Amino acid sequence: MAFVRHSGVTVLDRETAYPSYILFTGADGITRLIDLDGDVVRQWEYAGVPPRLIDPALNGGRLGDVGVQLSDSGDPRGGIYANGTVGQVDWAGEPVWEWGREAPARTTWELLPNGNRLLLVTVPRVVADLGDATVGDQGLYEVAPDGRIVWQWLAGDHLDELGFSEEGWRALRRTAERDPGDPWGYLEMNSAKSLGPNRWHDHEPDGVFHPDNILVGFRKANIVALIDKRSGGVVWRLGPYFDEDDGAQHQRINVHKVPRPLDQISGQHNPHMIPVGLPGAGDILLFDNQGGAGYPPAALGIYAGSRVLEIDPSSREIVWQYTAEDSGLPPWTFFSSFVSNAQRLPNGNTLITEGMQGRLFQVTPDGDVVWEYHSPYLGYGVAGEPEVRETRVPGVDRLTRTALVYRAQAVPFEWVPVEAPDPQGEL
Repeated sequence: MAFVRHSGVTVLDRETAYPSYILFTGADGITRLIDLDGDVVRQWEYAGVPPRLIDPALNGGRLGDVGVQLSDSGDPRGGIYANGTVGQVDWAGEPVWEWGREAPARTTWELLPNGNRLLLVTVPRVVADLGDATVGDQGLYEVAPDGRIVWQWLAGDHLDELGFSEEGWRALRRTAERDPGDPWGYLEMNSAKSLGPNRWHDHEPDGVFHPDNILVGFRKANIVALIDKRSGGVVWRLGPYFDEDDGAQHQRINVHKVPRPLDQISGQHNPHMIPVGLPGAGDILLFDNQGGAGYPPAALGIYAGSRVLEIDPSSREIVWQYTAEDSGLPPWTFFSSFVSNAQRLPNGNTLITEGMQGRLFQVTPDGDVVWEYHSPYLGYGVAGEPEVRETRVPGVDRLTRTALVYRAQAVPFEWVPVEAPDPQGEL
């Protein structure tokens, strides 16, 4: 049986869309840079989970370097165990830096202003608060250019700072005991990003929003946490629980009044502070999947749909949001229960990755879709996730074909060594 799905560019408003390249890894394991017409500008025969094209200002002026997975670990579980080594390749695809053999870690990374890399890692170990089994504990390493680990932080050492209730602790321990080898980990830490310069630190230099502090997301726990780089403590947090009346979950993604207090996030991805110079700078932007998550599980509504939230970290209020209804569509037409991302663009638009659909699109502040692209690159994975390539649970797991895109990045033209496209080109 053949199924028909959209492929390539389906919407392009050249007058309103912000012009850039777009970087992403397809479900076929190849990383590509495309233009707004959907044409491939460059591709690399490496997966990225996710890939990142590196800002030349942090890279000695080098153009076109990309962070990718350089080798697979060979661990059949995949997921957080999949990366063997990660690193940086140049425009031609030649490796210029590689890391992963120095420590038991599986990771994605960020190039820091001091030349070090911040790596999100998985360290298999026993976490005393969770029992005697070895679990995939996750955390952060800061690694010098020569591969030395100069700073580290592991979530299993800070569980008492994450705000779990007694019921939450019981649910967390039961989950870890049931499947200690879960390929996504017991917290599913899926992102880490240093804050960088921001207005909160400018106004209060001794406050929690120091530029070196690191914002992380724990998908399974419904927690966004800020880690103090100096002390290692969790100094600011969203979740895991929010005040909400019984039954309110059924209207959660339909509420459009802003600002309003943040309500229950569930299964969120890539929380990060909008950088200086962009509209909304200093606010937290995240993709709120509204997929099953939480210890204990958060109540979800009958209108399955995702949303993008911009949150004022001081007031903890939603100050902007996107749901499908902002584009005049029912809420369930925009939904990715896992993966995905949102990125603020210089003209105020937002690039959104609706990951499990392989759909990348750009919306205006009012919710108008001005660019839309459906990845034509398919691959196989357990439950449609290319990072998990082998079944683990008989009678449950199976391989399916998917167009999943974990996360896309809008890339400025001046970051790569090719001539920018003609903005007056025809679709």
